[in-house]
Amino acid sequence: MKKLESSITNMVVVLVAVAVITGSLLAWVNQVTAGPIKQQDELALANGIKSVMCLDKLEVTANDELTQNIGGKDYQFVIHKVNNDKGEFAGAAVESTTMGFGGELKVLVGFDAAGKILGYAVLQHAETPGLGAKADKWFQKDGKGNIIGRDMTDGKPLTVNKDGGDVDAITASTITTRAFLLAVNHAYAAYAKQDADALSGATKKAQDGQAEDE
Repeated sequence: MKKLESSITNMVVVLVAVAVITGSLLAWVNQVTAGPIKQQDELALANGIKSVMCLDKLEVTANDELTQNIGGKDYQFVIHKVNNDKGEFAGAAVESTTMGFGGELKVLVGFDAAGKILGYAVLQHAETPGLGAKADKWFQKDGKGNIIGRDMTDGKPLTVNKDGGDVDAITASTITTRAFLLAVNHAYAAYAKQDADALSGATKKAQDGQAEDE
């Protein structure tokens, strides 16, 4: 077999051929893996919704995307409306993103029908190693900065204690704490705007129940 002559033209042809073959292989791999990755992401989100809504059996009735301009900046939200196993509106799990110390901080926050925080999960973060894990635990019911059960309908945003609020900041990470609380506050604002009627009805029902107990 005659050896391929070494020339600029031949080198370019070989490089182009290698690039085409490599690109084709990458496209094929992407196509093969896209389906399983999507299914895995959907399963993780479904489990996350169950976790933050504190319900084993539920039905997601809508996945509404919402853009809100807050402080001159557009924020994107996904509001997963949820019914319980009796078919009653149980609230929503809201995806909310803000900028943390190292980059985007994305959380999933569960609110009940009356506007109280049921649970949360950190979906994505670019914080200093260890701080993201702390945020995932710090604000839970047994954490130092517990926000679970907070009634968000009083109009008072969650604020770190250093800024005059009552939420303890993650040790040596006030910036991450502020970013997390901002994401939660924004999540509730989006939820309240999207489901104003449902929230109003649930709040009135709860108030009527308290009045009867008294």
